[in-house]
Amino acid sequence: MKKRELRHNAIREIIRTHEVRTQRDLADLLLKVGFECTQATVSRDIVDLGLVKTAHGGYALPEELRLQRLVGEVVRDVRAAGNLVVIHTFGGEASGLCVAIDAASWEGVLGSIAGDDTIFLAVDSVEHAKIIEETIDRLRR
Repeated sequence: MKKRELRHNAIREIIRTHEVRTQRDLADLLLKVGFECTQATVSRDIVDLGLVKTAHGGYALPEELRLQRLVGEVVRDVRAAGNLVVIHTFGGEASGLCVAIDAASWEGVLGSIAGDDTIFLAVDSVEHAKIIEETIDRLRR
């Protein structure tokens, strides 16, 4: 994989797991994971990935904007249990949210099952399950 692709993957993970408000914040977080970048590089990466500013002033991935809206409207609870993530929604809402989660292609998600008001995500590790739980909790705010 090329360095640019690796950096873009790192940016996606950073945006999913941190509140990033400025290009400087992003550059600092990239440095912590081994990518030394100029402001110009970070600026190009933001454009390349289609990152957008949210109403709260942080950067978000385009696919997560839909998720943020849905999660805020329909999620009642989320819990990681080993390598599973269980998401409880209001009645009839699980399927639509599950489609949006699948479209987001979160790292570590191996598959999903949706019922009427519950989603099960099979995740490749306990660590990724915890990250997904935290991401959904962050999107609920």
